[in-house]
Amino acid sequence: MSNQWKVICKVTDIPVLGSRVVNRTDKPNVAIFRNSEDKVFALLDRCPHKGGPLSQGIVFGERVACPLHNWSIGLGDGCAAAPDEGCTQKYSVKVEGGDVYLDVIELNAPVSEAAAA
Repeated sequence: MSNQWKVICKVTDIPVLGSRVVNRTDKPNVAIFRNSEDKVFALLDRCPHKGGPLSQGIVFGERVACPLHNWSIGLGDGCAAAPDEGCTQKYSVKVEGGDVYLDVIELNAPVSEAAAA
């Protein structure tokens, strides 16, 4: 994790139990999620199963259900709950003064091989 952070939005801009999409040029989008405890997480907006848009899933606890096949993906690690297998890329997030920041280096880096599959 670098020390270069970019303000993305306010926490209040992310619906409770929902998400907001960060569009990136020439790269897959990143989804920022907010749970009922106002914890914020960021994942590649792609389920490791069939590439479904996680940003359209339902947030529960610290997981999101993929809208295509209901896989349960951990918001903290991007990994599917057993018996399903696979992970999507996660991104470092920090919240200060109600602002949500993402790591600029991570945002600009290529998508990892595992997450691209």
